[in-house]
This record gives sequence, C-alpha cells and structure tokens, in this order.
Amino acid sequence: MIRYTVYAITTANIQGIKDLPDYVKDYPQQLEERTHRNENRQVVVQGPYWSEDGKNAVAVVSSQDNKDRWMMRLDAQTGQLALLDRQRDEAWIAGPGIGGGYSGGNIGWLDNTHFYYQSEASGYSHIYVADVTTGAKKQITSGNWEVQTLQLSNDKKTFYFTANLEHPGITHFYRLPVTGGTPVQLTGMKGGNEVSLSSDEKWLAIRYSYSNKPWELYLQPNKAKARATQITHSTTAEFESYPWRAPEVITFKNRYGSTVYARLYVPKQADPAKPAVIFVHGAGYLQNVHYWWSSYSHEYMFHNLLADKGYTVLDIDYTGSAGYGRNWRTGIYRHMGGKDLDDQVDGAKLLVEKYGVNPKHIGIYGGSYGGFMTLMAMFTTPDVFAAGAALRSVTDWAHYNHGYTSDILNEPYNDEKAYKLSSPIYFANGLKGKLLLCHGMVDQNVNYQDIVRLEQKLIELHKDNWTLASYPVEDHGFVQPSSWADEYKRIYKLFEETLKQ
Repeated sequence: MIRYTVYAITTANIQGIKDLPDYVKDYPQQLEERTHRNENRQVVVQGPYWSEDGKNAVAVVSSQDNKDRWMMRLDAQTGQLALLDRQRDEAWIAGPGIGGGYSGGNIGWLDNTHFYYQSEASGYSHIYVADVTTGAKKQITSGNWEVQTLQLSNDKKTFYFTANLEHPGITHFYRLPVTGGTPVQLTGMKGGNEVSLSSDEKWLAIRYSYSNKPWELYLQPNKAKARATQITHSTTAEFESYPWRAPEVITFKNRYGSTVYARLYVPKQADPAKPAVIFVHGAGYLQNVHYWWSSYSHEYMFHNLLADKGYTVLDIDYTGSAGYGRNWRTGIYRHMGGKDLDDQVDGAKLLVEKYGVNPKHIGIYGGSYGGFMTLMAMFTTPDVFAAGAALRSVTDWAHYNHGYTSDILNEPYNDEKAYKLSSPIYFANGLKGKLLLCHGMVDQNVNYQDIVRLEQKLIELHKDNWTLASYPVEDHGFVQPSSWADEYKRIYKLFEETLKQ
C-alpha cells in the first residue's frame, strides 16, 4: 500500500531568514518598523532535487528580496532543512549558472552524497561541490574568470564547461575531473565557441564566430588540440565584398582605478572635425566587447560606416556588463546612470587625450538600457556629449518591470531614493545638446507611454533641441527593414549635422 502525504517544507528556521538588507538603514522609519515586525522574509523554494538512490534531497531556497540563496539538505520525513551553503549579496544574487527567483541554476548530483552547484562567493561564478552527509564544501574551479555553461559527463566523472579563462572576450570549452585540477581546453579557435556535446561524448558541435566573421557550425573530435572542420558557409558574396573591420579590443582605467574593456574603430582617415561616437550596449548585464560576432550586428555594420566616414567609434563594456565577475556586475546597485555613465565619460576623455578626438564633437547612442544611458548622459553630463540618440529608452525605472528593477534598485515603495537617482525623467532640465528619441509604439518591454511622459516633460521645460520618431508597427526589437533603415538614417543625420560642424 502506498501512502501519499503532503506537508510544507519548513523555512522559518533558515539561517538569516529575518536579516534585513543594508539599504533599509537609509530609511530610519522603515528600518524601525521592519525591525519591530521581525518577520521572516518571503522565499522561493526550487526542488527538491533527489539523489539517484532516493535517500537524499537538496532544495535551493532564494529570498524574494534577491539578497540570499541557500543550498539546503531536506529531511523528507520531517520537512526540515539543514544548511549546506549560503550566498549572501547585499546587492543581488545572480551571475552565470546561478539562477535566481524561479531558477535553480546549474546544479546536480555527482553521486548519492555529493551535490554540485555554482556560486559567486569568490567574486566570480565557479563550481562547488557539497557533501550532503557531512556538510563539507569544496571549490572546484577558481580564478578571475567565469564558468558560463556547465554539464556533467555520462559517467559523472568529468565536468564540461564554457569559460572566459583566457580573456574576458574569448570563450573556450573545457573539461575537468569532478574532483578538481587543471582545466583542459578542448576548443582552439580564438573568438566565441558555443559547444554542444554529442550524446556519446565523442564529438563537439561548435557554433563559432569571430568579431568580423558571423557564426558558422564546426565539428571536432572531443580531444584537446583536435582540428575543427567547418561544415556551414552562411555569408554571401555581397557580404564578403566589404572589408569588415575586426575592431581593436582595448582597455583603459576609469576614475575608480578599474580596468574597462572597449571595442575601438579607428578611421583610416579622420574627418577634419575629428568626431567620435560612443555606443552603449543594451540590457545592462550584457557583454559586447569580445572577439566573437556581436548580437548587435546592425550596430557593428553602422560602426563600420561611421569609421568609413571619418568617425572614431568606441563601444564600452561599462560597469554592470556581463563577463567580469560579481563586483563589476553589481557596480550599478542603487544607482543606474552612476558608475556606468562615468565609464562613458572616462571613455570620452580617452578619445580626446589618446586618439585626437575633438572634445566638442562627441556623440552617444544606444537602445533600451543603452537608450536610458544616452538620456542620462545628455541630461547629467551635457558638456561632454554634443548629440545623443536614445532608442527604446527607459525614462523612469518605477514604470519598468519588477523582475529587472527589484534586483538593482529594490522596490519603488521601499527604496525611492534609488529610483529618483536613476531615472532620466528627473534630470531632463539638464539637456543642452541635440537629442533624438526613437521608440516603437507597440513596445511591450519599455512601453511607449514611457517616452511620451518624457516628451511631455521636455515640452514643459521649454526644450526645443529634441525630436521624437515613433514607429507604429514596431515592438522593442525592430523587425521591419524599413524601420531599421529609417532609424539609422536619422541617427547618422544627427551625427553628421552636429559632430562635423
């Protein structure tokens, strides 16, 4: 006879379940009220994940305020939890392979007593193994690089993973015994290597690209230094007729002493006005300074055009970008448009001091988060940028989605200061240069109403140095070629008219 029993997992006794985030100290009344209530924080439980013999189970518990992630051993008889690992982050829990909210991340069992997972405890996302019977933990990989994908071999003796061990902008596929040691690099082509392992683990299917060569499919035996054979050819003769640039990947120090990575496009012959354009990638947490084909292919092609026309172009992996570890990832906590914008301004300074750019002829543009950054640049550092094109921009983070903003800015009703400090609409009076706004009217990510509110604000401020181009059939990511062409014609015209005068 089988008996089914339903009961709740007990989370009330988890270590730190009542801990308040540090930012609450900025709000004395809120701190007093929440301390007095002494409530358990709300959590999300993923799992349980059972060992093969069914004797052990692990639950991944994440706090809904995004500050904690616990690996817990579950006693199936009682519903009680015992701590295996706690990762606390006063900014927010995230990073490659870690998950958050409703994702458990890269996790699994090596055997009936050892559970693996990823954590940013060291400052970079690495592999850890916990013995669920003794509580002992071991860090399997280490270094100033990230494990970005992770899978276990069929015999559960080897980890296969993608990492940027060689350089932040180069990914390779590695193997490593689950007990640790030195990773063995399997792929050999410089650039981006996205690998699928065959079911018998004898072959690697590699999706590979370089900065000026789009993605192609390769096959390689699962051996170090083996030759990869290209099996697709996707580019046309027309595409290949143009000498696409491989932008130089450079580094510079920002005002805080941190190393910033950037892509640089230098014209063969600079225009006499010595203009420059800084591109700001979207998403915030995204990497665009690398040696593989950019997901911003339209922008890459546009940057080639700008360089042909005498512009110097700089594309920065600013604070908050992916690929550089926890501290870089969380550097925008509670102030978007702070250190990330400082990196753009410091990049502009680099262009003037090292590459001979005219400081009065620097423009900036970007979409989504890049559009938001363009607005912050034009409103709060108006003497640095003569022109800006803000595409599908967030203008007020309190109007954006909870899943994104609650990580970085907490909630508007709990951390009003962070939202006011980070939202362009509060700084619109600072606009001096020429500003182009472009927005799709059926945008379901950054709603069209967002740009309309900013439009009204600029009208009320009696600003007349801006224009808005609306795209009636476009969502957040444009689809129609005519819309892409129209948008980039407007951006190009803006720069031509303002940066070459």
